[in-house]
Amino acid sequence: MHLRPPTVLILASGRGERFVASGGRGPKLQALLGDKTVLQHTLDAVRRSALPWHLEDSGHPGMGDSIAAAVRATTQAKGWLILPADLPLIQSNTLLRVAAALQDHDVVVPTYQGQRGHPVGFSARCAAALCQLSGERGAAGIVREFAALELAVHDAGCVSDIDTVDDLRKVEGLLRST
Repeated sequence: MHLRPPTVLILASGRGERFVASGGRGPKLQALLGDKTVLQHTLDAVRRSALPWHLEDSGHPGMGDSIAAAVRATTQAKGWLILPADLPLIQSNTLLRVAAALQDHDVVVPTYQGQRGHPVGFSARCAAALCQLSGERGAAGIVREFAALELAVHDAGCVSDIDTVDDLRKVEGLLRST
């Protein structure tokens, strides 16, 4: 029997205020990283994973609202991998490992060198709780409630998000070193 994989929810609704405040010109997801935008790098990794995906880019007031909207837009999914769009170095293998771990766990959090990262995986059992999220807070309460599996990965990209121009420079350095 072939199980249907979870859907990757790419969250691209944020306003990127910290990026602009740090000197960034325009939206951080449109900032160039090498020859592609930050968002394009993230989308390319998701596409390489061959997992189904949904881009949530409608303006929402907070992370919780974005997650709830994306889950409601993909109600037929068998689970979700919540991936902020500002993680351009995420490896497709990390997405696949989190998806596989969801077969046996309700919540899966990848960790890199002890630091929690993304995407956080949620089984279909978490749907109602995810749909009730709102505001700035994400799904940390659900992660605690379901006693998440921490899955060690060898992927600095799962913790290398871009919030400021300095973050973009650091990620550029990581990209050049790979």
